[in-house]
Amino acid sequence: MGFRIEDAKCVRATEKAILVEAPVLDDDEWIPQSQVDDESEVWKIGDSGVLVVSDWWAEKKGWV
Repeated sequence: MGFRIEDAKCVRATEKAILVEAPVLDDDEWIPQSQVDDESEVWKIGDSGVLVVSDWWAEKKGWV
C-alpha cells in the first residue's frame, strides 16, 4: 500500500534518488528511487502531488 506524503515536490534528482520537499517534512529529504511506490505521482524534477514510499522506508525514517 505504501506511505503517502501529500503536497510533495521533487526539487532534485539523480539516477538513484529524488530530493523531495513537502509541508509535513522538517527538511528536504533524499528518497531512494527503489523506495518510491508505483502509485506515486512524484518521480522526477518538477513532479508534484502525492509521493508514495514503501512502508519500510517510512518506518525507517520515523514517519509512522
